[in-house]
Amino acid sequence: MRLDKFLSQQLGISRGLVSRELRAKRVTVQGEVIKDGAFKLEAHHQVAFDGNPLTQLSGPRYFMLNKPQGYVCSTDDPDHPTLLYFIDEPVAYKLHAAGRLDIDTTGLVLLTDDGQWSHRITSPKHHCEKTYLVELEQPLADNTAAMFAQGIQLHNEKTVTKPAQLQQIDSHRARLTISEGRYHQVKRMFAAVGNHVVALHRERIGAIVLDQTLEPGEYRPLTTQEIASVAVPR
Repeated sequence: MRLDKFLSQQLGISRGLVSRELRAKRVTVQGEVIKDGAFKLEAHHQVAFDGNPLTQLSGPRYFMLNKPQGYVCSTDDPDHPTLLYFIDEPVAYKLHAAGRLDIDTTGLVLLTDDGQWSHRITSPKHHCEKTYLVELEQPLADNTAAMFAQGIQLHNEKTVTKPAQLQQIDSHRARLTISEGRYHQVKRMFAAVGNHVVALHRERIGAIVLDQTLEPGEYRPLTTQEIASVAVPR
């Protein structure tokens, strides 16, 4: 394969931009700077962009991140810093969040470049459970758990929410598990019963639980078992 075609595929940019990067001496093959896009790559060649190996990107990648407040889950936002600030990986912009969190919500975010895998998490038909630690402004009403288990009618929604499991921790904190992902769903569920969420932290997506050793802003690759827990028909 030609070097410029390989770089265009790996970096997701046009051949014209590839030529610019080659002239800027940002690409090496086997440790040597190559500026010719017509260079013929062999199977054993190791290609790097700004020192980051590209030939290692042949397979999909999966990470978990402990998201702090103040960052958005999109990979490109003109107004707010994104999660990619924390990701020190080659061609990090190809990763996307499998289930986003609001800018002020913290906790577990899964990042991948495997679209089919992330679809199993985000598609409503798969009913992937997510668990949140919720801090409330008002004391938790005694009947909230029963109401959530029956389904809540949200403002401007035609159907009630699917049954959700609420576990009270103390008067102002609870752990909520839902199996759908409507817009601002957790906050709107509590608003519908007259309460207000002051802090929200995601702990679990499906069988994948946030690694407690990860500080806010830290991430790690998913284990083989964690990846396989999101079953993808092949």
